[in-house]
Amino acid sequence: MPQVAVLDQTGKAKETLELRPEVFGVEVRVPLLHQAVTRELAGRRAGTHDTKGRSEVSGGGRKPWRQKGTGRARQGSIRAPQWRKGGTVFGPTPRSYAQKMPRKARREALRAALTDTVNSGELKVVDRLDLQEPKTRTLARHLAGLGLKPVPTLLVVQEITGSLALASRNLPWLTVETPSRVSVHRLLRHDQVLFERAALLALEEELAK
Repeated sequence: MPQVAVLDQTGKAKETLELRPEVFGVEVRVPLLHQAVTRELAGRRAGTHDTKGRSEVSGGGRKPWRQKGTGRARQGSIRAPQWRKGGTVFGPTPRSYAQKMPRKARREALRAALTDTVNSGELKVVDRLDLQEPKTRTLARHLAGLGLKPVPTLLVVQEITGSLALASRNLPWLTVETPSRVSVHRLLRHDQVLFERAALLALEEELAK
């Protein structure tokens, strides 16, 4: 059964937390993780790109010259694609990049990402992250006391307080989320993951259903 040490405010291990094997001990399937990450990144795309075809650009209402007798190639409009300022052929149009993925597969991918995080030793758990003042320096010093380095770090708390939101926004290497916002991509792209005990238990309870 996977285990993780629970740290106190000073960074010392106070107890050992038993993790559910059905959440933190599943098989890590790389294709499933790849599909989940691809789906998440595709869903972030705005899809607002647009180009004008020959029917949308302005001008070109009449034939530039007669069909025969000029010695030049026949032309029907000066806004045809081969003309300067003409329409674009097969250009991008607004669309949705959203990809579908079964709910069971999404949950299994999240379990696999958590399992990989535990197996690689990147997961830390703190009993409670208590930040009294909205100071970036205080938060950075507190995280350093928990053994975290200034590298891409995911912090998962039960609730994002005003002090934490203000203190963390000036740390470019820190991402703060709640259990419901944890995703496969966020878990895989961060070098360190720190959970509050309550947040970890809430996510574990949800994924164990």
